[in-house]
Amino acid sequence: MAATGSALQSREVNERNAVNLLVGLRLAVGAASWAAPRAAGKLFGLDAEANPQAPYLARLFGVRDLALAWGALGADGEARRQWLLAGLACDAADVLAGVAGGRGGYLPKQTSVLVSATALSAVGLGALALSAAR
Repeated sequence: MAATGSALQSREVNERNAVNLLVGLRLAVGAASWAAPRAAGKLFGLDAEANPQAPYLARLFGVRDLALAWGALGADGEARRQWLLAGLACDAADVLAGVAGGRGGYLPKQTSVLVSATALSAVGLGALALSAAR
């Protein structure tokens, strides 16, 4: 019986760690994208000077990440799973968008790699959090 309780407690700790890491990443990227969109974009190789609309788009992205973080952090059980699935879908779409940008030539290759790798890390964390929740 103790082994079952210990396994359950270990699963809860692993899920919490994965969720907390994912939420922390979302909060950092989201807050930076909202508060300092030009600087945040520059970290990924985006050129806000060449595209004056880029800060607006960064803020849209930032608030999405903040909402996904808030939802996953504030929910439990099935509701948390739904927030994690929504985030996973967004992150997978972000990977595809980064790759498409690089292949289409409207993102520099290095920028394509940076944005795609960041989104792919969020996919991995989301998948880890989901698997730990089972």
